[in-house]
Amino acid sequence: MYTLYYSPGTASMVVHLALLEIGAPYQLKLVDFDKNGQYDAEYLKLNPGAKVPTLLVDGRAVYESGALLIILAERHPEARLIPPAETPERDAWLQWVVFLSNALMSTYRLWFYPQELGYEELPANIRAAVQRKIESVWDRLDAHLAAHGPYMLGAEFSGVDLMLTMLMRWSRNMPRPVTEWPALKRLADLARARPSWKKLYELEGLTEW
Repeated sequence: MYTLYYSPGTASMVVHLALLEIGAPYQLKLVDFDKNGQYDAEYLKLNPGAKVPTLLVDGRAVYESGALLIILAERHPEARLIPPAETPERDAWLQWVVFLSNALMSTYRLWFYPQELGYEELPANIRAAVQRKIESVWDRLDAHLAAHGPYMLGAEFSGVDLMLTMLMRWSRNMPRPVTEWPALKRLADLARARPSWKKLYELEGLTEW
């Protein structure tokens, strides 16, 4: 039994999707951001970074969504969220998980949390620079998928596609949402058609793409 501390539509989404894909028993614990639940003293004992997700694995608190995706995929190889060890596909999978964490997730924080840079709202020039950086990642990923898709590893779906689709969802209200990139939109449509995606929306009460 896993326990996932989550907030709907946040970085916990990929971990919840992985749990649904795996089919392992788990329970959800809501961290209510509207009530600053991430700063609750008991939660900070689990995750001193005051972020989600946190996953209890054999009673141990583990965090960072990319790491949790790797952990779950490796613990449940039968779900085929990760390629077999010591294969080129496994190396590529790990590369993309780290790339998405570094190139997109960290940049998104600048977009969504300008207060971390000392601003109430980002100045126009900085906001434009952050937007360009995110869009440059979409350019790279779209080119990769156009040449090698429809999934990040080619013909086979894997957990990295769940992570990418979560990150694509976050762009929906940006000036240029990711659905304007055709190969990325194709991947998003494939991921959103999966039972795990539909079930997550039901459980987390999500409606917007």
